[in-house]
Amino acid sequence: MGAKTITKSSITAEAAADILRAAEAKAVEIGVPMVIAVVDESGVLKAFSRMDGAALLSVDIAQDKAYTAVSFGISTDSWFEFIKNDPPLLHGIVKTPRLVVFGGGYPLKVGDAIVGGIGVSGGHYEQDMVVAQAGLAALG
Repeated sequence: MGAKTITKSSITAEAAADILRAAEAKAVEIGVPMVIAVVDESGVLKAFSRMDGAALLSVDIAQDKAYTAVSFGISTDSWFEFIKNDPPLLHGIVKTPRLVVFGGGYPLKVGDAIVGGIGVSGGHYEQDMVVAQAGLAALG
């Protein structure tokens, strides 16, 4: 009889805080107040910051970007590339709650294990990506 449980790796609170601080530092550097969300391997919020002046709508968008990234293990900007030439998917999947198909969300990996996700919102998605990538770099 097969195994009845699995073991999953998850990001620590300390690592999530390091990622958050690095992303905030980059947002300050580029002068754009951001919302930054770090989720664990199951998409549950682990660390969060709404910088002073960050847009209210960005609160949900950042969390949804992190959730999207961890859910499929690909960056949110990769989604559009995946669906853009597939009309049924393009017009159907985007109605999925919490799915974001523009930049700013990345899975967090340690080795081959997806241990969480980061989502950033507050600027143009290209700025969001830069800030999220700064957070990724803190994971090492």
